[in-house]
Amino acid sequence: MEAVFAILVGLFFAAGIYLMLSRHIIRILLGVVLFGNAVNLLIFTNGRIMREVPPIIAEGLDVPATAVANPLPQALILTAIVISFSFFAFLLVLAYRAYQEIGTDDTDGMRVAEPADDGLPPMGY
Repeated sequence: MEAVFAILVGLFFAAGIYLMLSRHIIRILLGVVLFGNAVNLLIFTNGRIMREVPPIIAEGLDVPATAVANPLPQALILTAIVISFSFFAFLLVLAYRAYQEIGTDDTDGMRVAEPADDGLPPMGY
């Protein structure tokens, strides 16, 4: 099962990088989301996927009697999902506002601060 997740993580990373290399803002944002999901899935896979008993220690014992699931990767991933969703929502609103102001989602068209006909800046002092 972990081999399937490893292949899926690789596909998510590849698709995320491919989308982030695009010139359109929406594709870049979707690439960032895929990249974040790939990282979350990678952490989840490294935490060992097993369906064991929950990590509850019986009364009178110091350690669990049998193998238990590791709750730490699950807690880290849950936190990362919430943070990445809020980050994506902020970036989506920022991209929409930039589209309203400039009228394009193409990164080459968004270079309004750069003069079109001026020469190159000085290479040194």
